[in-house]
Amino acid sequence: MFFRKYKSILSPQNGMNIYRGCTHGCIYCDSRSKCYQINHNFADIEVKEDAPKQLDKELSMKRKPCMIGTGSMTDPYNHVEKEIEYTRKCLEVILKHHCGVAIQTKSDLILRDIDLINEINKDSKAVVEITLTTADDELCKRIEPNVCPTSKRVEVLRKCKELGIPTVVWLCPFLPFINDSKENVNTLMDICIENDVKGILFFGIGLTLREGNREYFYECLDKSFPGLKEKYIKQYGNKYEVSSNKNEILSKIIIDRCKKHSIMCEINEVFAYLRKYPEKFEQISLF
Repeated sequence: MFFRKYKSILSPQNGMNIYRGCTHGCIYCDSRSKCYQINHNFADIEVKEDAPKQLDKELSMKRKPCMIGTGSMTDPYNHVEKEIEYTRKCLEVILKHHCGVAIQTKSDLILRDIDLINEINKDSKAVVEITLTTADDELCKRIEPNVCPTSKRVEVLRKCKELGIPTVVWLCPFLPFINDSKENVNTLMDICIENDVKGILFFGIGLTLREGNREYFYECLDKSFPGLKEKYIKQYGNKYEVSSNKNEILSKIIIDRCKKHSIMCEINEVFAYLRKYPEKFEQISLF
């Protein structure tokens, strides 16, 4: 872990990444791609120095409250968060300014902060976004080795349901020959339906591979799935979009079950929901 100064912590779209790099070790991680210019050891987390103070400063300058999104590039509940608690401190700042939050994670460490997230949701709006890739905890440990297994993430969804905090599930990626089975997709959908998720984000059945994350992915395949790298190379070559041959049938299962249970799954609709600040509170805040 090391600290670096930044002039701003918020993007023009009010996205926030407190950390750069990750310790979860997910074998498919797109954030390892060279285009993102994370040039240090990816598992050595860069921390944006004084992030909570910087966020407080930037939110103080806004004319009205808004939704803050976090977790798109680096999980806000990396292991270093246990020590420095920057995510928690930023949630306190978000609550102070009556802003909302959409927070994406794979870690059940988020339950440590469920009190603050619940307060934000009561004050304006909070959405918890959880990534689910496989219903099999043992397989989960092979493809996402350094973060809690699926069963622990399901506990997060259950707690949010209990508290009335809306949830969105990132149902991705589905890795060809690994977790792209009908049984897996249906079981994950069962979990989403049982826990009343508001929306599901999925981008077809497959993954993306480009310079940086492709090499790491293949290295992990050699360690955990011997012989599978050669199968990928033979079938996909250097393609950026690696689509499962089960894409059509499995995508239809997800879409049909979402429609049946009134779960949002159209990508633009879900992202619009995540970014939409409650109009009622916004109008009150102007007076």
